[in-house]
Amino acid sequence: LRGPLMSDIALVLGIRPDVIRASKIIELIDDFPEFNLDFIWSGQHYSENMKDIFFQQLNVRKPDFEFNIDGETDADVVSSTIASLYNHLRDHSYKAVIFLGDTNTVMGSLAVAQHNIPIIHIEGCMRSYDWRMPEEKYRTTVDHLSDRIYAYLDQYKTQGLNEGIGERRIMVTGNPIVDIINENKELFDQGLDLLDDELKKVVQEGGYVLATCHRRENILDSESLNSIINLMNSIDDKIIFPMGYKTQEQVSKLNIKINDNIKVIDPIGYIEFMYILDNAKYTISDSGTVVEEACILGIPSIQVRKSTERPEVYEVNASVKFSPTEDADYKKIIMAVENLIGTKWEHPFGDGLASERIAKDIRDMYIKDSFNRHSREDYPFNTDRSYMS
Repeated sequence: LRGPLMSDIALVLGIRPDVIRASKIIELIDDFPEFNLDFIWSGQHYSENMKDIFFQQLNVRKPDFEFNIDGETDADVVSSTIASLYNHLRDHSYKAVIFLGDTNTVMGSLAVAQHNIPIIHIEGCMRSYDWRMPEEKYRTTVDHLSDRIYAYLDQYKTQGLNEGIGERRIMVTGNPIVDIINENKELFDQGLDLLDDELKKVVQEGGYVLATCHRRENILDSESLNSIINLMNSIDDKIIFPMGYKTQEQVSKLNIKINDNIKVIDPIGYIEFMYILDNAKYTISDSGTVVEEACILGIPSIQVRKSTERPEVYEVNASVKFSPTEDADYKKIIMAVENLIGTKWEHPFGDGLASERIAKDIRDMYIKDSFNRHSREDYPFNTDRSYMS
């Protein structure tokens, strides 16, 4: 049974990958008897059928509250999220509000700050240093608003410190995606049974490549999108390409030719996706999460981005960089990633205990009442805000 109607802490998510990364954290916090968690869905990912599939497959409970945000532009979505969360906070009292990642949804942290409620940010201090990316602006903003930051790696913490964020505000935890992969390997093995017969045949034959492409700096730039598709068209192997709806729209609008060996499909569930990834020769992606997952699984990747907030995949020789508007030697890129097939590396993302560290730290702060901004003596964060004076 859930506790009192008025909960103590809220978690705000808005896109499917963040549900995946937070799934174990939600489960752990829900088991704590000391306080209740309100799970709020911003509605940034509007494809309800795909959202529900991700909840079901990872056994994540349904949100307690769902916003009906709308808008065609980032500004529309962000402003709708801020207004919705601000109004929600007038009727619900929380000791802290948790955000994860770097999407439009985390800009709801402005509404939380306007209510003077402490902010917790999971996936803090990651930086690509590419200001073209909306995500770079968002992650920087939420980090500097946050009172507790969970950084996955030591180098991310260093980046935050270099920006003047107080050291006591940042805790290095490891990456929760390791936890999810480690604990769901048997579940992912069921992915083959969830594929249709045509796709199942391609996967069973093996020797294929998995591709994804969704970032706006790639798909909304005709030169970038053409270059990415040309890279795929230069590959002789079969390619499975779960193509997002916005990417499909752009490919059609620009009348971009796609070779017959590339099987374009609509977005699929997480279990199916992970099975296909785990059995691929390599993957081509502009998704930071997919590149992380591939690195953890031992699958080489081509990262189709000019810059990344996850350079460690290059450092362990798990990935090859392809800058769509700069790299034109497709065969060289393909040869480089094929040279990684069968090689071994130790992934740098942690020991699989990140979710437990994050949940425990939130519980400890709650028990100590460390969320209380007015208790300066006990509050561990305000003393580190001297850089703002």
